[in-house]
Amino acid sequence: MNELTIYHFMPDKLNLYSDIGNIIALKQRAKLRNIKLNVVDVNETEGITLDGCDIFFIGGGSDREQTLATKELSKIKNALKAAIEDGMPGLTICGGYQFLGTKYITPDGTELAGLDILDFYTESQKERLTGDIVIQSETFGTIVGFENHGGRTYHPYGTLGKVTHGYGNNDDEAAEGIHYKNLLGTYLHGPILPKNHEITDYLLEKACERKGIEFEPKQVDNTEEEAAKQVIVERVQKNN
Repeated sequence: MNELTIYHFMPDKLNLYSDIGNIIALKQRAKLRNIKLNVVDVNETEGITLDGCDIFFIGGGSDREQTLATKELSKIKNALKAAIEDGMPGLTICGGYQFLGTKYITPDGTELAGLDILDFYTESQKERLTGDIVIQSETFGTIVGFENHGGRTYHPYGTLGKVTHGYGNNDDEAAEGIHYKNLLGTYLHGPILPKNHEITDYLLEKACERKGIEFEPKQVDNTEEEAAKQVIVERVQKNN
């Protein structure tokens, strides 16, 4: 059986809205492809290298928890940036997404430094952007999820897709998330992966390609995942 290793950064601090469900979905989808996914929880980064990492995951947290996590991640930011540039797949959620940028501006105007891995910023407002969200993606098809964030993120990179219901990165552009090389960032909680198997498989496939192992192209039963997705699509259509 082939094996992959995912580094789950700061699970002790960053697990809003059951983001741990993304790890569970990755493990299950990997198992269906005859791949063993080893999960390494990384709460402290002193002495950590990414040599044994094939995928990384950073969940969401409160501003306080995210600030603490960012301070810890800053110790390996150069290695993380190099891995992203080299094509390592990663999934970052809400705060984990925001702090890849240069700065996060709080509602009172305080600037919190980001990891400065990519050139973008987030400005938070007191009014939150919440509710079901539906996105049309050229890469992943229909994406669904739930968003609840005060941050408005602005960047020049590719996105996950066009928002057809909800907000996404901000309330101006009708675009959601970031897609840079094999890095994905998103505001979607819920968690995102159990309802969007295309994204789960993408992360696994890119990790396999990078490691030089086979990602089996066999058919997988997606009935339950599609049913979960359809619930949100129908709810949105009903409420419009």
